Amino acid sequence: MMLVMVVDDEADIGLLFKQQFRKEIRRGDMQFHFALNGDEALEMLRGDIGADLVLILSDINMPGMGGLDLLEAIKGDRNDLPVFMITAYDDESTYNEAMARGANDYITKPIDFRALKAKIDAIRNSA
Repeated sequence: MMLVMVVDDEADIGLLFKQQFRKEIRRGDMQFHFALNGDEALEMLRGDIGADLVLILSDINMPGMGGLDLLEAIKGDRNDLPVFMITAYDDESTYNEAMARGANDYITKPIDFRALKAKIDAIRNSA
């Protein structure tokens, strides 16, 4: 079972991920946890599910703790944990900052779920 956390301030993103990964969820291959902001994500990471997380997908622009600050905090706690940053704004400076802070990938919205599944499979196969 691959445990993935999705961090996004848009609550309906959870429904989108559950729909796109419904086969994997039904088979028991994947389980998703959702956080609405960076603080909630860190609390979950440092709590019961943290040790079992295999991947975090985080939006960049969120109220409160933004995704880039969250990325830095995650890498401070668990440098081994892959973090993919997701953004609606594809600009070079944000990309460079995300990579400098330790992002493992940078995904633009709308999310290409076929490409994302391939990247997730690569993580699963390397574990």
